[in-house]
Amino acid sequence: METFVIGLSIASILFMVALGLAIIYGTMSVINLAHGEMVMIGAYTTVLATKHLGFNIYLCLPLAFVVTATFGLIIERTVVRRLYGRLLDTLLATWGIALILQQLIRIHFGLGLFGIEIEGLGSDLQNVPVPAELQQAIRLFGANIPVYRAFVFAAALALGAVTWLLMFRTRFGSQLRAVSVARNTAAACGINDKRVNMLAFAYGSGLAGIAGVLVSGFKTVSPDMGTPYVVDAFLVVVAGGVGHLLGTFASAGILGEVQSFVATWANDVYGRTVLFAVVIFILLFKPQGLFVTKSR
Repeated sequence: METFVIGLSIASILFMVALGLAIIYGTMSVINLAHGEMVMIGAYTTVLATKHLGFNIYLCLPLAFVVTATFGLIIERTVVRRLYGRLLDTLLATWGIALILQQLIRIHFGLGLFGIEIEGLGSDLQNVPVPAELQQAIRLFGANIPVYRAFVFAAALALGAVTWLLMFRTRFGSQLRAVSVARNTAAACGINDKRVNMLAFAYGSGLAGIAGVLVSGFKTVSPDMGTPYVVDAFLVVVAGGVGHLLGTFASAGILGEVQSFVATWANDVYGRTVLFAVVIFILLFKPQGLFVTKSR
């Protein structure tokens, strides 16, 4: 039971990171390799806010969303917008942005070169305090279930529900789905596709930032912490079906539980090995992923 709950928390983080990536790729056909750095920025926002503003992890969730959404908006406006339709160029550009963001953190936002130290930044590993009520464990079916991991799962469900409402119950969601299916037709009908791209990129980045806050509660915060998450998120998106919300949710759940059980049985290395093997197996029999978005 405990292993299952750990798998749920892993799946929850994967889902939040992959959900933002799926929205960006599904709408813009952009492979954003800097998406993992949004997780890192969300985690460091939590570190700084707890150290200098006295925030708890609850207040850091909306703060990190705003900060990382702003980063995403800036990246889209200054770099990605100029590279639409050039997939390889976009991939290389976002990879470069990822490396730049990592190195800026390592040298204290550039201030380390001048001997100026900022507590909570730099190459030193950081930890984030978790509220006392989330440090408890509850007894369920004879197993001790950490409350914090249950909180992570609940947060993922909430974000999934909010995203579903945004996608299928709002004007912006209708525009976003129209742009993702037929961009030129949507633009001809008066939809500002550039604005939709910008907001989708910002929202997807914000989701990754929230994931970074939650990750910081049980993992050490470091400049390169986001890199594994962007790889795993791509696996989730591809295995679940590009642009399919339910597919992303199901794929994250399957891969999270697989990694948890194998890592518990053997170790993390075997866990990731089996994770890749499962994705390959899925794609062999379902090349378009577990779920396929129907289009006309």
